[in-house]
Amino acid sequence: MSARRRAPIALATLTTVALATSACGGAGGGAGGGGGGQDGDAQSISVIMVNNPQMEDLQELTADNFTAETGITVNFVVQPENEVRAQIAQDFAAQAGQYDVATISNYEVPFFSTNEWLAPLTEYAEGDTEFNQADILQPIADGLTVDGEIYAEPFYGESSFLMYRTDLFDQAGLTMPENPTWQEVAALAEQIDDPSGTRGICLRGLPGWGQVFAPLTTVVNTFGGTWFDEDWTPQVNSPEFVEATQFYVDLVQQHGETGAAQAGFTECLNAMTQGGTAMWYDATSAAGSLEAEGSPVAGNIGYAPAPVVETDSSGWLYSWAWGVQAASEKKDAAWEFVSWASSQEYEELVGEELGWSRVPAGKRSSTYENDQYLEVAGAFAEATEAAISSADPNNPGVQPRPAPGIQFVAIPEFADLATGISEGISSNIAGQGTVQETLDAGQTDAEAVAENYQE
Repeated sequence: MSARRRAPIALATLTTVALATSACGGAGGGAGGGGGGQDGDAQSISVIMVNNPQMEDLQELTADNFTAETGITVNFVVQPENEVRAQIAQDFAAQAGQYDVATISNYEVPFFSTNEWLAPLTEYAEGDTEFNQADILQPIADGLTVDGEIYAEPFYGESSFLMYRTDLFDQAGLTMPENPTWQEVAALAEQIDDPSGTRGICLRGLPGWGQVFAPLTTVVNTFGGTWFDEDWTPQVNSPEFVEATQFYVDLVQQHGETGAAQAGFTECLNAMTQGGTAMWYDATSAAGSLEAEGSPVAGNIGYAPAPVVETDSSGWLYSWAWGVQAASEKKDAAWEFVSWASSQEYEELVGEELGWSRVPAGKRSSTYENDQYLEVAGAFAEATEAAISSADPNNPGVQPRPAPGIQFVAIPEFADLATGISEGISSNIAGQGTVQETLDAGQTDAEAVAENYQE
């Protein structure tokens, strides 16, 4: 499936979209380095990246390892997610060349590549025998490839699954099905919910396309809904989309966390870690924090596949990845950095220097064959690999799609569209207005977006 017929996108639109973005991951602080990828000597590159903990580890390890081995100096610019997306979009759209390498994701790759902002990496990957492209998990690789051309290499990847407290389930005499349906999850939430104590389930309710609409879009998919059909006809107020959204709103209102309308990934992580909820449906990358040394719930978490209704699977797919700007004059040095940062060798370096729980996992098959990694990630490693491997961003629902993406539609307008509608969903969770009213208004917004794509 291709998005290549899209016309070039105005920089102003992209910048607005980027500023509206709030997707998976993103934490911590820190900044450093400077730009200037087009100037200076050929053995110095500029890399702009999100300030996630895994990237901060990379920054710490680069000089003593990558630079020491290659002689290539890396100037890092590290920023929070919203800011970094806006700056990357501006620099890449203008092909200004300030940054040679940037952290992008499988959301941006389709339209960044369509607009020829990214350098193709296929020849580099095929010519670098030590990189082992075949080791990259296929769904992750597919999300970074357009029309057979590789445009980015992953740093780490994730899907979504259902996390639940095995000790509380045992005490209540409850059993999690091997492949739960959403109806079964709702029934379990009702049985284990204690309004004065541990709630039944935590689900994101915070506005944002990467907040409430990340899990909610997977629910829409498996209930048989979609944002657009294959002819770009909007389906936002279709019966299936409305039913799925009403189910989600009802579930979180009746058995979800306190203050659900303002709860995102971080709030649900805290609720699960501190014993405030018995179940949580969210990113597989959360498991490392739940099982970390010192976590009050470590060893008492079970992991089940993303709940389904009409589809066989429903987990999302996301990866933070490295893209090289087409305008960069230092592509060879940029590839040297990308291939090192995305390599099995780098994962082993992190494990040995910083600890195996900090390995940027979710992208390579070899990670899940590494006994040292499995020793610390054994509780969730198999479930994570299975979730990522079963994700299909080209066929996430029951009908053909016009653009790839599971928890998003890979078009630049989606971030703004979904963020706007998500504000209504959060209000519905808070008890204001109706789901039908929210999605009827969203349908009008989606029709305006669809005009850009319909023949």
